[in-house]
Amino acid sequence: MNRPDLCLEFANTRYWRGQDAPTETLNAPEDLAAWTVANGGPKLAKPPARREFEHALELRELVHRLFDAHAQGKAPATRDVESLNSALSEAPARTTLKRERGGYAWDVDMRSGTALALLAPVLWTAGDLLAGAKLDRVRRCANPECGWLFLDDSRAGKRRWCSMQSCGNRAKARRHYHKSREE
Repeated sequence: MNRPDLCLEFANTRYWRGQDAPTETLNAPEDLAAWTVANGGPKLAKPPARREFEHALELRELVHRLFDAHAQGKAPATRDVESLNSALSEAPARTTLKRERGGYAWDVDMRSGTALALLAPVLWTAGDLLAGAKLDRVRRCANPECGWLFLDDSRAGKRRWCSMQSCGNRAKARRHYHKSREE
């Protein structure tokens, strides 16, 4: 769990936010545990408690609101910044590095199953991204139905779509359809 855009990946566990019924990938505590493992966290002996799972979803929505505001050129709500600061102050601290897969990562005991322990790396990356030089590279997919957040690492910094295979191709197909209908 040592990627600079980990917080955006977590926010995107709910997607197609512009539709009446967004797609939710975290439907149960087991889904959160699986997401944590898939993103480099430890395998938990048991999934987090329901209360912790719900807290994790609240943190996800907080992260989404913060970066969605920036991607739209707006200032995030003061209460959201305060909530992130509160979560960061209660989350396990980054105090010890450990060797991991040919590199290093912060050592945090996530086995407690609390949302703040499980999501400490997510919260850290959110703080780092908000305070860092790449904040102006956070984008929201130009497809209003999608709403996916991403870190634009393209050379020109002009990426508009979550991916060309998904929303980019849809937009191109839509333009082609309307153009051919006009002719």
